[in-house]
Amino acid sequence: MATETSSLGSPPVSPQPLQSVQPLGWAKPRGYSNGVVAPAGRRVLAVAGQIGWDAACKLVTPAEGQDVLTAQFAQALRNVADIVRTAGGSVADVLSLRLYVTDKKRYLAQAAAIGAAYREIFGRHYPAMALIPVTELLEDGALVEIEALAALA
Repeated sequence: MATETSSLGSPPVSPQPLQSVQPLGWAKPRGYSNGVVAPAGRRVLAVAGQIGWDAACKLVTPAEGQDVLTAQFAQALRNVADIVRTAGGSVADVLSLRLYVTDKKRYLAQAAAIGAAYREIFGRHYPAMALIPVTELLEDGALVEIEALAALA
């Protein structure tokens, strides 16, 4: 006797992970991916530019000895992660990040601290990224803004 199965009764299928794209012969990127492919069936989430402010829309104050750019970067990235989680995803679902910074030299000088903050929030997940120097951001005092795309399972 043949039986029919319903998709409702099937065990949940684990979503296929995002796949990094690395052309042959290219040097391996550090801290980002050259490209990321989302498997079919995922939903796309566009995350608006997030700055380093808290839920009350106040720019964060750096911890003792921490540069304000690093503090704002960490908060903006936390904001991105919170939005992705609220939509039902995780940081592993983030396809790309666009970072807008008002001071490229300061960003480079703080790269080690920014990298540590990044790994604290995103772990070793490295989406496609772009760093875009800008003269200023809309919110006075904001030094970094982060936009994201995610592919949610």
